[in-house]
Amino acid sequence: MRHYRRITAGTELLLVFPATLFMAALVVRNFQPGQFEPAHTAQRIVNWYASHTAIGLWVLLIALPLTVLVTGGVALLRLWNNDADFRRAARESLSILRAYLSEFLLAAATFTATAILAIVALHMITD
Repeated sequence: MRHYRRITAGTELLLVFPATLFMAALVVRNFQPGQFEPAHTAQRIVNWYASHTAIGLWVLLIALPLTVLVTGGVALLRLWNNDADFRRAARESLSILRAYLSEFLLAAATFTATAILAIVALHMITD
């Protein structure tokens, strides 16, 4: 059964990769002027998606992630119903999260602020 889960996880990562690549390209293209790498390559990726809306938008950005959402949800639901160890581990994780919720929120806010400041600084440097 564990082999099936690994195959499913690997397949889902492959299916969501094109959308992840596009989202990463949107961010990377703003790091520096478009004539320099990797911003130039990132802009070419974004342009390709924009010029191939039937494939880029409908298949790679909607259909494949939606497939991952549905199959992942079904797999997790099946795992929840059939694996007592998984249910126990999930409950333990939630209880740990509840016990340290303020610390988790503090870390999440700090990470978010760091990401926002990095994006703003990179945007200011490139303008």
